[in-house]
Parts: sequence; structure tokens; C-alpha cells
Amino acid sequence: MMTQVSADKAGGENPESATGDRTAIADFGIDTTTVSTAEAVRSYLARVRGGEIGSLPALLGLVVLIVLFSSLSNVFFSLNNIANLLAQGAGQTIIAMGIVYVLLLGEIDLSAGTASGVAGAVLAMHYVDNGNLLTGMGSTVFYIFNGLLVLAAVLAGLLRVWPGVAISLLGVVLTVVGFHGNPWIEMLLAVCVGVAIGCITGFLIAKIGMPSFVVTLALFLAWQGAILQLIGEGGVLGISSSHVLDSVANGNLSVLWSWVLFVVAAGGYAVITLFGHFRRRAKGLVVQPTLMVLLKVGALVALAAVATAFMSVNRSPSSLIKISGVPYVVPIVLVLLVIGTYVLNRTTYGRHLYATGGNREAARRAGINVVQLRASVFVICSGVAAVGAIVYSSKVGSVDPQAGGLNTLLFAVGAAVIGGTSLFGGKGRVADAVIGGAVLAVVGNGLGLLRQPAAVVSVVTGLVLLLAATVDALSRRRAANTGR
Repeated sequence: MMTQVSADKAGGENPESATGDRTAIADFGIDTTTVSTAEAVRSYLARVRGGEIGSLPALLGLVVLIVLFSSLSNVFFSLNNIANLLAQGAGQTIIAMGIVYVLLLGEIDLSAGTASGVAGAVLAMHYVDNGNLLTGMGSTVFYIFNGLLVLAAVLAGLLRVWPGVAISLLGVVLTVVGFHGNPWIEMLLAVCVGVAIGCITGFLIAKIGMPSFVVTLALFLAWQGAILQLIGEGGVLGISSSHVLDSVANGNLSVLWSWVLFVVAAGGYAVITLFGHFRRRAKGLVVQPTLMVLLKVGALVALAAVATAFMSVNRSPSSLIKISGVPYVVPIVLVLLVIGTYVLNRTTYGRHLYATGGNREAARRAGINVVQLRASVFVICSGVAAVGAIVYSSKVGSVDPQAGGLNTLLFAVGAAVIGGTSLFGGKGRVADAVIGGAVLAVVGNGLGLLRQPAAVVSVVTGLVLLLAATVDALSRRRAANTGR
């Protein structure tokens, strides 16, 4: 293509032809060319007009909400409220990060909330009964529970989802051996339970061919019953007496480690982004203008530095207690975000996921194991949901029969969609869940500070989700029309 363009210029082609050639070059990331800042801005605006808006509406909405609530409440921007805001929305945000994988294939997982509730219930029961689940569950339930873990491992083996096999069998070992109560063992067991649930869900949907809506709706009810069986109607299992479990959502890094986190996270992002940019530039590949990359990296690093500085200030209302440092939930979310982004953007698995979400039949004909891929996203979703269960159980300090129910799932799916992940498949990022989770957390927190009733909070949250779904549908229609 480049040879042809050079020949055309040498032959005295007219300007319109040259412009058309440059446009064709810009359409292919594998071609070598340079893009000025003005051209990059015009290209971005053209993509937005064409329907490729990504998380832009969510980001703009987040800014508007922050400005609105900070002007209506003097408490909104207080250090205590900001730290509390981060912990409040972390559980549903983490569950939303797992749901992104399911939505990328155009599927839905209505059982993610109650699946996380089962994981939380097992965690709390293991802690309360000092690791003796046989006594806590009763022999019948205990054997059924372990039988389901073994069944999950077998089903994962049939699907060749080997991590699901290993983690499900690890759950059997942790329950049968009967380790004494240990918060790290209990958190690991919760993840094992979540992964096992995902193996069962994925097999029914991907291998048997049942619709994901029907399967996960049925399992939503089934897991809700399992939580009731484990905890008992009206029962509560407290975990706040464990310093480790309580600190997951309520503890903070020291000031020193907060700055270490800043250096590792912001510095790592800057190094990786700039290294990748200049390496592509050296090879003559299409890259964003260096000025734009530097501004983006600089803005993120500056924002992270300011946030770390504010979180390092003592925010305790009492002179007898010192509360400072970045909440533990921040590095937890960051680790999941980095891993999820790497998997989707830098691995063959991620590319296959986007390809299958865009056109399942074409992906199958290209040699992608669609059945295995579809099953794996439910394993990831439920496994990540178990991590979310650890966080929200830590936040409230207990697990009750409503764990994972009520609005947990709705807010998690809403966070992913509001952030920009499409309900139709093929479009979305793990970062979308974080952005959408921030929007929902700000809505709930801000309306709470303004002393609005639960009815108003539900109505506003529902309208925000409806708006996000409308924007998604309109943007896809716009993109389809532009493509034609």
C-alpha cells in the first residue's frame, strides 16, 4: 500500500486522490504513518460522532455528579466521606468487573449476586465454626456441598477449563481436611466456591446449550435457597471480630505504603505506556501524538499523587485515634483492573473473547473453541464475584440471608453497562466497570448525604441505568449506519 501511495505521488496524482490514500492508511493500525495532534483529535471526534463513545458519557456524568453533590453538601468532599465512598462501592464494582466478561459475549449472569452470597456464607461459616464445616452444615448438607465441588471439577474437566478443575478440587481439600479457622484460608475457600459455581453455570450454558437468562435466573433462586440453608432464616454470621477480615474493606495502608502504592501503580502505568508508545514509534507504527500521550500520563499521575496526599492526612474526628492512608480496597481493585485489562488486551484469550462477542459463528469457523470460551467467562464471573463477597462482607462485618441479593446484582450489572460495556456483546473493558461503579457509588453516597429517602435513590439509580442502556443502543445503531 505504501509503495502504491509513493508511486501515485510521483505520478502527480491530484490532491483528492492523495487524501483518500492517507485516509485508507489511517484505517489500518499495521501501516506506518504519523498522526499529528490535530488529526488525532479530529479522528477521535469522528469516532464519537460515528457511535464509538466508549465510557465518555459515564466520565462526563461522573464529573457532573461530583460537581453537583459537592455544591449541595459540604461533607461530600471531606476526607472521611471520600474514603468511605471508595469502600462503599468496592464490592459491587468488583462483581461488575467479572460480569464484564459475560457481557462481552452478549450473555447475562443473573446468579452472580447470590453466587457471591454463597461464597460469603461459606467464608463466614468456616470462620464462626473454626473450620469445622461438617458440624456447622450438618452431615447431609456437608456431603452435598462437597459433592457439588467435585461435580464442578468434573464438568470443568469436560470443558477443558483446567483452572476450574484445580480450584474446585482445592475447595474440596480445604473443607474435607478441616483446617482451623484462618482468615486467609476462608478467603481462599470463598474464591474456590465461586469458581465451582461458575463451572456448573458455564457447563449448563455452553455445553448443554441452555439460554443464559434461564439458567442464571434459576440458579439465582437456587443459590438464594442455599444461603438460607447455610445461615438460617433471620440468622447472622459475624466476621468483624477477625482483624484481617474486618480490615479488607475497613482498613488502610500506612502512609508509607500508600506512597509505595502510588509509585508502583502510577509509575508502572507511566513506564509501560511511554515504553509502548516510543517502541511503536521507533518501528514506524501508528501511534497517538507524543504530546497527547504525555498529557494523559501526566494527568493520571498528578491525580493519583493528589489523591494519595489527601488520603495520607489524618482524617479521624477524634484526637485519640489516627486514621490515615489509602483504603485496602484500592489496591485490591487496582490489581483486578490490571490483571483484567492485561487478559483482554494482551492475550490470545482476550482477542478470542472480543471476536466471539462480535460474531460467534465467524469465531467458530475461525477455529476458536466457542464452547470452552463461553464456559470460561462464567467461571471468571463467579470467581471474581466471590472476591466481591469478601469485600462487601467485610464492609458490613457479617453475612446474613440477604447476602448477594436485593440490589447487589442489579447494581453490579448496572455498573458495567453505565461504564460503557455493551449489553449486545463485543464491546467493553474491565475499566468500564470501575467507572460505572464510581458513578453508582457517587449517586448513592451523594443522595444519602442530602438525606433523600430510599425511594428517590432507587428511582435515580434506575434512570441512570436506563439512560446508559439507551446511549448504548443508540451508539450501536449509529455505528451500524455509519458502517453502511
